[in-house]
Amino acid sequence: MEALENVQLFCPYCGESIEILVDRSEGDQDWIEDCSVCCRPMELSVTGTHTGELHVQAHQEND
Repeated sequence: MEALENVQLFCPYCGESIEILVDRSEGDQDWIEDCSVCCRPMELSVTGTHTGELHVQAHQEND
C-alpha cells in the first residue's frame, strides 16, 4: 500500500473539487490547508478505519 494518497474533496467555502495529498503512515490527522482555488483556510480531518479506508472531511476554519 502506498504511504501517500491523493484524495479528492470539495472546498467548504467555494464548493470546488480539489485534491489533497494524505500521508497514510501518519494515522489520524488534523491540519489547516488553504484551498487551491479560493485560497481560504480549510480545517482538514483524516481518520482511518480498521479496513484501511480513509475518511477525509473539510470544514471552514472557524466552524
